[in-house]
Amino acid sequence: MANPMQLDSTNSNWTIPNALSALRLLGVPIFFWLIVGPEKDGIALIILIVSSFTDWLDGFLARKLNQFSRLGELLDPLADRLYVIAALAALYLRELLPLWVVVVLVLRDFAMSLLLIYLKRLGITGVPVHFVGKAATMNLLYALPLILLGTFDGLVGQLAQVFGWAFLLWGIAMYWYAGALYFHQVLEMRRVNEN
Repeated sequence: MANPMQLDSTNSNWTIPNALSALRLLGVPIFFWLIVGPEKDGIALIILIVSSFTDWLDGFLARKLNQFSRLGELLDPLADRLYVIAALAALYLRELLPLWVVVVLVLRDFAMSLLLIYLKRLGITGVPVHFVGKAATMNLLYALPLILLGTFDGLVGQLAQVFGWAFLLWGIAMYWYAGALYFHQVLEMRRVNEN
């Protein structure tokens, strides 16, 4: 008898991993508001830690329960991207990040959006996510809360500031490198599509 928790990925989007991704999405506006509104940075960091844990957990459960879906493939990176955008905007509004950081990261996302629009015209719905892209996102998801933690007094704040900026600069470099790799993938797809 089949396990009732194990859903066929082709028949349902109602999966435990998708529910966790939806929960992560609900946390984005709360996270943003806590930073720019009442400046409850500690609670915002807790939300981000819980979100990071559920990000890992939804992937683990998708593999363990064989609960894969197209919706899950879309929700997971969407939640990551929205947390990065919310953190960038919030930290910029709090004057914890300079404008150039926001511009460099938003430009890369804009370029990728144009690339996806182009792919859609070719009848291709997306490019496979690769390790460099995931690693770049994880660097940014480490960097931004560390920079926020850098507002705390004492040694913890000082160390968080240093490590936050290290993760941020490395993440920006990897983010653009991943974009170049995606662009190369698109050129390959176009070549195959033309043949």
